[in-house]
Amino acid sequence: MKTESSKYAGKTILAPMVKIGTLPTRILALRYGADLVYSEEIIDWKFLRSKRVVNEVRNTIDYIDDTDGAVFFQTCPEEKEKVILQIGTCDPTRALKVGQMTQDDISGIDINMGCPKEFSIKGGMGAALLTEPEKIESILTTLISNLKIPVTCKIRVLPTIEETLKLCKMIESCGVAAIAIHGRTRYERPLHNNRNNFLNEIAQQLTIPVIANGGSKEIRQHEDIEVFRTESGCSSVMLARAAEWNPSIFSKEKKDQIEVIRDFIRLALQFNLSFTHTKYTIQMILRESQDSEHGRKFLSTQVMSEICILYNLSDFYESNQLMFSNNVSAEKRNAKDHLNAACSDPKKSRVSEDGDVDEAQDDDGVLIVPQCAFIRGQYKNVENLPKNILLKFTRMKLSSVPYYVITNEEKRFRATVTVGGQIFRTNLWEKSKKAAEQAAALACVKYLEL
Repeated sequence: MKTESSKYAGKTILAPMVKIGTLPTRILALRYGADLVYSEEIIDWKFLRSKRVVNEVRNTIDYIDDTDGAVFFQTCPEEKEKVILQIGTCDPTRALKVGQMTQDDISGIDINMGCPKEFSIKGGMGAALLTEPEKIESILTTLISNLKIPVTCKIRVLPTIEETLKLCKMIESCGVAAIAIHGRTRYERPLHNNRNNFLNEIAQQLTIPVIANGGSKEIRQHEDIEVFRTESGCSSVMLARAAEWNPSIFSKEKKDQIEVIRDFIRLALQFNLSFTHTKYTIQMILRESQDSEHGRKFLSTQVMSEICILYNLSDFYESNQLMFSNNVSAEKRNAKDHLNAACSDPKKSRVSEDGDVDEAQDDDGVLIVPQCAFIRGQYKNVENLPKNILLKFTRMKLSSVPYYVITNEEKRFRATVTVGGQIFRTNLWEKSKKAAEQAAALACVKYLEL
């Protein structure tokens, strides 16, 4: 236990944050000086309907949701000894299954017992667990008895110090390596003061490391971290909003905001982070600067290439795209042969009886399958969605996953999908990015007659 607990003692830690705690943000925090990084909370069911994929192109481990083919958790060797996976759960059996399937890819697992959001509470997760000590004990002891990695939990304080201490001592008795505590109750918000006096008393009475959380309102620069550590009396400090606003808060050297954003964009490209998550993360860094001329230009961006132009990273964007394409070719040099074998008669184009071209390649070699409109109402079962059909096919036949690229024009969207080295799309535009990806998948599915 001492060895496991020492991992969490005297540390400065990136807190779990929804939509923010992606792999690029975690790696950025580590490079700036964070000792440990937590993933965003991921619900247990999501892992239980997923597939683990080794992405040799990105040098990552990707967990892919079987229902839509999306990567929802991604990790890499650089963070292997530093990343803590936080899960949302209310069931020891499901939690254990998640722990067993992920423990070789992470450094520790944390149970969210403090999220006050409605979706967590209604599901019996997060802060709903604070009033169910027997369930807490069952989840924690099940994990600790069966996993080979440290187990921790993150809670919020209860209304009184006596109640909070009683809960913390029970959690400690389960054998956790550490406990993170947000110094507000489930009903309090950032405008309320963090109860550092609670944290101080708890830290004195427990023998495991206590990780203080909730002090971001007073943390504006690196030196403020140590002030919070002292005032809370805790061994370690966990930063959420302070790190969301300024990921370089972990660094002793002050960083320019633009350079921080450029560092993040490079990692977002390296790990193929979605445009939506990239833009949201940068918005959190810009904060009030979004009202500036630069901020308004940023808010008008609609694709990754436009963000890169704004931050003078066009060359990096182009080289990253080229490197990815080259690596895919090298990694899957036989993929096209597999694809052609899967299609008994590889076609360059087909002509219907009335002379119309059904499929044709454009000058860039993109195979265009016309009139593939995605109409969601036509698909009653999720497993029959074009993306899911294509994902299942590529895993079985090519040992890979489809790669989608979105383009837009006047708020219309169209996607291409790369499968086995061949790029497919339809000629139609869609009203959303998700529909555009489904339409591209449909074009490929129709072409391959799946």
